[in-house]
Amino acid sequence: MIAMILLSIGIVFLAELGDKSQLMALTFALRYRWWVVLGGIATASAAVHLISVGVGYFLGAALPTRTISLLAALTFLAVGLWTLREHLGSVDDDEPKPPRTSMAPFFVVLSAFLLAELGDRTMFATAALATDYDWVGVWLGSTIGMVVADALAIAIGILVGKHLPEHAIGIGSGLLFLYFGSATMLSTAAPGLSGVAVAAIAAITPALAGAFVFARRGRTRSRTESGGPEAVAVPRSTEARP
Repeated sequence: MIAMILLSIGIVFLAELGDKSQLMALTFALRYRWWVVLGGIATASAAVHLISVGVGYFLGAALPTRTISLLAALTFLAVGLWTLREHLGSVDDDEPKPPRTSMAPFFVVLSAFLLAELGDRTMFATAALATDYDWVGVWLGSTIGMVVADALAIAIGILVGKHLPEHAIGIGSGLLFLYFGSATMLSTAAPGLSGVAVAAIAAITPALAGAFVFARRGRTRSRTESGGPEAVAVPRSTEARP
């Protein structure tokens, strides 16, 4: 059992290095609390790997991977647009912000990782291991391996987040999710495209969105500094009287 757990940890950990899951974990860590992100990843990993080892390779081969990939792409695009919308009109980095809740981000992370990992190569590798070895050991090892790999990305996100203002983190994470969504959509709709072509074409969407966001923020800041419509006028009735 212990040997199977260690083998599964090593295989999944190496498979996850540089994978989109690590990039997603890093991006979520820039946006949400690290324990919320890690909890969502751990829950999603346990669920996905339980499916793969419980039912085995045949369920993995029969999964509607195209539909799942499209749902994942739409999820990434929605999260990216939602994140950018929160930072579209904000120009003051020091203004009070409402406290973040833990439940909504947890379900965002959970759903995103579930959709991204269903039908992924890691799931098929786990299903293949479960056909020849003890499924409990494979499940535990594969889940731990993925959580450890993504925890490294979360740690990087925490370190990066300490040196960046909150609005830059929000805009950057939103643009990254737009890239993930575009890349997933392209690779699903046009599987014949090379990885370089997918990466290049997918980069157009966050580039255009970033140009729009920064232009909008620049206009908002200019109006505020020049005493435009967003400046607050002081009523005459509040002036001091002799």
